[in-house]
Amino acid sequence: MVESKITRKGQTTIPRPVREALGLQTGDTIRYLIRDGEVRIKPVRPIDRLYGILKYDGPPVTLEQMNRAIRDMAAKNVRP
Repeated sequence: MVESKITRKGQTTIPRPVREALGLQTGDTIRYLIRDGEVRIKPVRPIDRLYGILKYDGPPVTLEQMNRAIRDMAAKNVRP
């Protein structure tokens, strides 16, 4: 378990093990989820840090092919 203290202004430092576990860097934004008396801290990922996270090893497809596939799935009300 990791702890930190809260200042008079309601501020605290996120301990290094927590920052490392969440992959937080200086300037990052975090989100607080409050539910049933508990709080979860989640990182808000900037779009540039998401680039390349999804891998696709199939043949290249055009934007029109992607749009057609989305339309077809929506028409069938099917979730991928």
